[in-house]
Amino acid sequence: MVHTLISFIWSPGNPLPAGTGGSENYTVGQVRELNRRGVPAQVVTVGLGTADGRDDFTDIPFLSLPTLAGVGELDGTVVFVNEPHPVPTRTPSFLILHNPPPIREREWAFAADGTRDRTMIATSRYSAELWARFLDVDVATISVVYPFAEPCFAAQPRPVNISGSTRVLYAGRLSPEKGIYTLMSTLHIDIIDQDLDLVFMATTAGADKPQGKIIGRLLDAHPRISVVPTRKSPARMAALMADHDIVVMPSNSQYWHETFGIVSIEAQHAGCRVIASDDGGLPETDCGGVTLVKPDDAEALAWGIRAAVAAGPLSDTTRRDAGTRFTVGQSVDTLLSVLAQPRPIPPATIVRQLEDLIAAPSAEPPRPRAVLTDERDDIRTAG
Repeated sequence: MVHTLISFIWSPGNPLPAGTGGSENYTVGQVRELNRRGVPAQVVTVGLGTADGRDDFTDIPFLSLPTLAGVGELDGTVVFVNEPHPVPTRTPSFLILHNPPPIREREWAFAADGTRDRTMIATSRYSAELWARFLDVDVATISVVYPFAEPCFAAQPRPVNISGSTRVLYAGRLSPEKGIYTLMSTLHIDIIDQDLDLVFMATTAGADKPQGKIIGRLLDAHPRISVVPTRKSPARMAALMADHDIVVMPSNSQYWHETFGIVSIEAQHAGCRVIASDDGGLPETDCGGVTLVKPDDAEALAWGIRAAVAAGPLSDTTRRDAGTRFTVGQSVDTLLSVLAQPRPIPPATIVRQLEDLIAAPSAEPPRPRAVLTDERDDIRTAG
């Protein structure tokens, strides 16, 4: 099958960051795998020139456009990532929904308008249902293409832990929605604070943002947690995870719902146990090594960590099985299937059809047919 060029439109005005989140890993991994298969694909950035993050992804084709309007001139298939900008495209475009719907009313119109004429792709069943409710559309019109862990996570050797400690890693962004404050509270709970065999580490992912800088300083001041530079490649993140026993994902559920949680599957592929909030799409990430705990609850997170310590290392069998799930090959197979299948009728088209139907003139009731005198005589004679 001959495939046209697939362009993934990154958030206008923002460079593609390395080592900060799932949408970046998903997008780059999809492009890399598509090109490996001989399917032309590229990342498209807007308004940044060559200072758009491409230096951290030398094996990925980039195209920089001066303005968002240039997206309308692209040939092939256009896939918007996260932000549903209402730009007309030469062919019907797609939108990958990595984030949950906005919670602020001022942002609702942008989200609704930008999804009107797009074929929508969610990253979990939970996300598809969440967006279907928000947009008041049939959930069947939103396809699901799961994220994945790059092959290096399952292939990464795990060094023997001779320290006698249980090593716990927080690999999410330094932002409130990822639950970093819940983790910081957990560090002071007695069943954690008094166990000096628990060693905690976080990365500086997200420390380039204002709130991340503040959180980074708080972590630096805490004697129980070490902070290391963010890992900007899958291979380096895989090596970091393989040096740990537990990865925590205490994502917030008060104003943010994790649509999937790519760190969870990366950690399990690397042989770690995962303690995650029982919220959003995180339950869908279970490859055999996930323990779900009540979100926004430091005590629950503490007992989840204790349960993981008691369970011991993830078995080799469980890790091998985890490595067969949520692979990049499976994800790209699904993506290509979605791009090729007949597209569901966009919500805006359905609305227009309903509006046209309502505006159409009412049908006139049928009038009785006039009966001629000769016809009446014939009827009486026949009777």
